[in-house]
Amino acid sequence: MTVGKREMMALSGPYHKEFIRRLRTIPVHGLGLSVDIHAPDLASLRRSLQERQVPLAYLEVFRTTSTALVSTRKEVGDGLLTYHGEGLWVTQPEMADSTAFGQEISEAAEQLVILQSAWLNHECATKYLAGYHYGTYLPPLYTPLSANVVADNTRLIQRLLDQQCRLANGSTPLVLLEMPPLTYFVAGTMSIPRFFQVVSEQAPCGLVLDVGHLWTVFRYSGVHRTMSLTRFIEIFLNEFPMDRVVEIHVAGLAIHESHRALTLRLNDGLDDDALPAWIDAHAAPIPTVLFEMLDQILCHPQLTSLKGLALEVDTKPVALIVDEFAEFSRRYGALFRGLSNSEQVEPDCEALALSEGLMLTSSTQSLTEAYDRYARVVAGTMEPAGAEWSQDTANIQELDLYHSVYLPYEILHWGGKVEDMFVESCRRLRERDVSLDGFVAFWFREPRILVGTYDFFLLKVDRFVEFVHEVVPELHSIAKREAEELRRAYRFANEPGVPVYES
Repeated sequence: MTVGKREMMALSGPYHKEFIRRLRTIPVHGLGLSVDIHAPDLASLRRSLQERQVPLAYLEVFRTTSTALVSTRKEVGDGLLTYHGEGLWVTQPEMADSTAFGQEISEAAEQLVILQSAWLNHECATKYLAGYHYGTYLPPLYTPLSANVVADNTRLIQRLLDQQCRLANGSTPLVLLEMPPLTYFVAGTMSIPRFFQVVSEQAPCGLVLDVGHLWTVFRYSGVHRTMSLTRFIEIFLNEFPMDRVVEIHVAGLAIHESHRALTLRLNDGLDDDALPAWIDAHAAPIPTVLFEMLDQILCHPQLTSLKGLALEVDTKPVALIVDEFAEFSRRYGALFRGLSNSEQVEPDCEALALSEGLMLTSSTQSLTEAYDRYARVVAGTMEPAGAEWSQDTANIQELDLYHSVYLPYEILHWGGKVEDMFVESCRRLRERDVSLDGFVAFWFREPRILVGTYDFFLLKVDRFVEFVHEVVPELHSIAKREAEELRRAYRFANEPGVPVYES
């Protein structure tokens, strides 16, 4: 592939040089698994892999409590661990102004040190926007101004981690941004790969390329109507900053519960969707098409910074994980052969001084207003309008599906099914013909400022108690009791050794 003038400038720029300096301190990780430490059971998983003689080079673990991660570190011993963070919403223009931002950074720094993780992987997305909580990742608006803000925020996070987070080898964790999935719709004025190219030109970050997320871009950007998957990948990768890809993820794909509604809506006047309506799903089996895509990705000549390749398998049965990882190792075990995990260079002192990169107030305000509209459109309280929204019929219909079917399902089921969490309260509500659809409407009725660190489960518990108090006040005491039981169970699961009941 011929490297153009723009790409040459990016490769020779100060931020790319800084990225390379930081990359040199990171050992080769190899083939790994990305998990939630609570599911699957790590002891059972590691034992099963050993019994099958399937080597596991590293584990990437999702943000939880520091106490739980200390236990994980002890269990894994000297094994390589990496960290998937949450709560640092890099897409938000007001990220640094949030009351919780300092706490989120401090917690991330603490947990990175506990794990001795060489990187902080964070979705280039948000679950909290303009006072609305979504429970699912919302991609950024793909616009030049938004890309500038992501770069500014990423530099700030990297600078703060450099100040607060020193690893045993003297280095600091590298910030990695993960390209988020598309779920039914896309909004913006620029291509997704060009968006990440702009970010990479302005920040020394690495990137995580998720193969399943890439499939959703193919499916939900509408490009599947005009070209083959193979051709799409070729075009996408040639524009995407592949030289910044430090880790690749592969997860399952599944038909969402809203698929029936999708079929009903898209079949009405739209006969171009022979593809299944898959979405990214870590509990689902990995379809063959993703491995075919991965084969094509791994052949790209600009993929020069890869350190790890991981299956995302949280909530999957251990037996299925072991089977999939055994096949994964068979197919890609030779990829890192000959490269030692100890191939690590001591960090030098010639680091680039990272600025906060504060944008002009007018630009920040403009993007804040755009994201406020975005949040309301996604929640279904405002019609899509403006340059960010394609008026393509399928895109509008799929957006409608998102906020009318997909998003309500996520609110009622993600992080725990409401009916299973509040069994007695929901039974009493049904007796009074009160639908849980009302809880979804209550959830998005008005913006709520986030005052503490992000935790969707605890937020959901609190908001449901508020909902019950509003619609059926006499059930409030029951909902409060069930909520307290849920909080105790949460503490027991996330804080090993901490008494369940306070004295």
